[in-house]
Amino acid sequence: MPRRAPRTVLDRMRTPSGIPGFLKTASVCALISGLLSPLAPAAASETATMQAEAAVNDHCGNQCSDILPPGQNGNATLAQILLNQAFGTQPEHAEDQLGPYANLAKGYPGLTNDKINTFFNDASFGVPADQVASSLKPAGRSDVTIVRDKKTGVPHITGTTRYGTEFGAGYAAAQDRLWLMDVFRHVGRGQLTSFAGGAPSNQGLEQQFWRHAPYTEADLQAQIDNAVATNGERGKQALADVKAYLDGINAYIDASDKGRTFPGEYVLTGHKDSVTNAGTIEHFKITDLVALASVIGALFGSGGGGEVNNALSLMAAQEKYGVAEGTKVWESFRMRNDPEAVLTQHDGSFPYATKPADPQGAALPDAGSVKPEPLVYDRTGSAATAGATGASREAAKTATSSAKRGMSNALVVSGKHTASGHPVAVFGPQTGYFAPQLLLLQEIQGPGISARGASFAGLSMYVELGRGQDYAWSATTSGQDIIDSYAVELCRDDYHYLYRGTCTPMEKVEQKNAWKPTTADGTAAGSYTMRVWRTKYGPVEYRATVGGKKVAYTTLRSSFLHEADSIIGFQMLNDPDYVKGPDSFQKAVQHINYTFNWFYADSEHTAYYNSGDNPVRAAGVDAEFPAWARPAYEWRGWDPATNTADYTPPSAHPNSIDQDYYVSWNNKQARDYTTAPWGNGSVHRGNLLEDRVKKLVQQGGVTRAALVKAMADAGLADLRAEDVLPRLLKVVNSSPVTDPAVAAAVSKLQAWSAAGGKRTETAAGSKKYADADAIRILDAWWPLLVKAEFEPGLGSGLYAAMTANLPVDESPSAGHGPTGSHAGSSFQYGWWSYVDKDIRAVLGEQVKGPLARTYCGDGSLAACRDTLVSTLKAAAGKTAAQVYPGDDVCAAGDQWCADSINHRTLGGIKHGKISWQNRPTYQQVVEFTSHR
Repeated sequence: MPRRAPRTVLDRMRTPSGIPGFLKTASVCALISGLLSPLAPAAASETATMQAEAAVNDHCGNQCSDILPPGQNGNATLAQILLNQAFGTQPEHAEDQLGPYANLAKGYPGLTNDKINTFFNDASFGVPADQVASSLKPAGRSDVTIVRDKKTGVPHITGTTRYGTEFGAGYAAAQDRLWLMDVFRHVGRGQLTSFAGGAPSNQGLEQQFWRHAPYTEADLQAQIDNAVATNGERGKQALADVKAYLDGINAYIDASDKGRTFPGEYVLTGHKDSVTNAGTIEHFKITDLVALASVIGALFGSGGGGEVNNALSLMAAQEKYGVAEGTKVWESFRMRNDPEAVLTQHDGSFPYATKPADPQGAALPDAGSVKPEPLVYDRTGSAATAGATGASREAAKTATSSAKRGMSNALVVSGKHTASGHPVAVFGPQTGYFAPQLLLLQEIQGPGISARGASFAGLSMYVELGRGQDYAWSATTSGQDIIDSYAVELCRDDYHYLYRGTCTPMEKVEQKNAWKPTTADGTAAGSYTMRVWRTKYGPVEYRATVGGKKVAYTTLRSSFLHEADSIIGFQMLNDPDYVKGPDSFQKAVQHINYTFNWFYADSEHTAYYNSGDNPVRAAGVDAEFPAWARPAYEWRGWDPATNTADYTPPSAHPNSIDQDYYVSWNNKQARDYTTAPWGNGSVHRGNLLEDRVKKLVQQGGVTRAALVKAMADAGLADLRAEDVLPRLLKVVNSSPVTDPAVAAAVSKLQAWSAAGGKRTETAAGSKKYADADAIRILDAWWPLLVKAEFEPGLGSGLYAAMTANLPVDESPSAGHGPTGSHAGSSFQYGWWSYVDKDIRAVLGEQVKGPLARTYCGDGSLAACRDTLVSTLKAAAGKTAAQVYPGDDVCAAGDQWCADSINHRTLGGIKHGKISWQNRPTYQQVVEFTSHR
């Protein structure tokens, strides 16, 4: 069957029949003419003065750059949507950053510092007078001006009051992302299908995130109240900033409604009438922002979970090998603290979530008793179809896995090793590829705020990743474990549990959704109810028995009920009077409770800090497995009323200032610091950065261009080809290869490996890979060889359990994670470390932290070779159509297209595909020349 790429929100949009009729209506003609009318400019002298003031405080010396495809403009009127659907025309600034971003894939080899802004934007503060495209005083306010530049349309918001500055930030965000913000507030509230349509992908999306954060309106408000109450004057300022930001958003909603310039998706989804203008775009309220934050936190900032799956794989290993040997086998695959893992922090030890010497309180399920807790009830209409129930299964699988799809990378080099003597950084988040993009660019200048960079749409009251006056910062997902599973013993019935000796009722939280067909989404009418049972130990995730006792397994996350807390850290990062160097930077990000690695660079220093509310666990509790919900095994200092606990102190988090260099690609942070995902071993995509940056540092004289080239080169590398394939071929070539088909395959793979193992076009725009046959062969060979290498020794049951903990592969064409196929990010999760260690053991090479057993050929080189040769022959015989079966955007057999990045539509505007790159979505290149 062809593989189907997930489709979200408005992927199903089709141009309505009778386009000419649509375009001839008076309302649409008015919309088109409105598009051609420029905004009234503010006084030129006033704009120039404000921009000059911003430039005075810019210490980057024209050496800060950034990029965020496809473009700044994420709003489109109905007319623009219809023109895009019919003719492919793009609204202004909708995709003008996509070309430069894509072109780096073939343009990086000859890159020099003076050519960086061929592929990036100039991220200096302010806008030169001759580059001002428009200047607007939103809602006629005199205390804020939004200037947009000609090249990219990025808003440069300058306020003379704090309120006005934040009002402008909200207004500009709504100008650029109103529809997207509306979509994601409904995702966070579990109401997407009622808002945007009942497509199975929409059902899956709201189920995935609402399961993670099933909040009531009271819960959302309480989180705001708590964040304000516990943070003194900064908390009060944050509340005032958010209210001003909301006022700006809602002012734009009113203005766009009155002027009929609101996003056309509101018409196509039935919320507005294009002729009469009837209908309502709901104003945003403060609790919407908490719901939105819960989605972003779930996607990128909440490591952990998966304890029940861990228990199942441990039990399978113990059943196969016995308790002692099975545990040893399981631990060797888990790789909690692998000595060969690439580290972000080179020195020191930071023990966290390590294996206890004397485990206590584990509540492993009885064999065969685990049942996932249903989320969806009372399905009617299209909600009861196979496609809908399949989307629910995938959503549940994604939500309960420990392999969170958090991404992003960072390369930071100390001034000791650069040509200028100033630190250089190339860093940014991989947030997937959407149209419009989840992030937006902005510059904010006002009392207590001075920054430029990216923020998540709807949360852009502050710059979240970017640069200040003389410093820059960014983050990668860290993934340390802040989520634990508890076994609550049931009493009376299935909806009561023992809490500290008292039979206590579970809390039922429900969200009822119904939808009907619209122009945007023709899915037939349907409805369902999402229902979560909450306990003091978190929502119920599974039911099982333990020692014959009926239990519910719950999930407790340290950031649950604390989605708003991180606002204080972001406020500090934007405050030039707070962040004045690496120490104050580290103190700022300590206020961010999500699990991120934070990086910093100014003209003199670099720094690193790992954030997150890491709970202090009871002695003997193993974070890998479910624990009994009893006081002896609870987090220390835990208060269930507020979900607060004792957290590890900042000094216990990996942290560093002025290390020679830092690299991060979601790899292990530091020695003894356990991360939740499996497979942090000898081969990780972090090695692709480590190898390149280490070499640059050893050579010395690192420049911005050199560091960009290292990032771009790693972004085209096939991790398997670079770090595993050479040893696989060494085994195959340990005896003469006599089979012609195998010999031909070996020859192609060797040539590709010698050329660097890149997945790159023959020429820019060719849409054909160099070494296409070798790439096809490895894509086909990898899953075959892994299964043939490990399943005979592990047995089918244990092999299946292990693959549930860690998928075998994550090649560019694989449909993985919440963004599905065509998402760019690749090679984060897979069995490359297992294969590497196992093959090295077969070859007799030294292996630190080896697997408990040798699997390929049961340790025999000859038998292992037979396994590899037979699977290689089978792989070489697979056609391109078999390896790349096609999906909604690609024909079967189109290798380049299968890998390509496709901006998944969350609105009505579509963009063309670009060649695969494994790099941040938003990216900065920075080198400051001076310091305050």
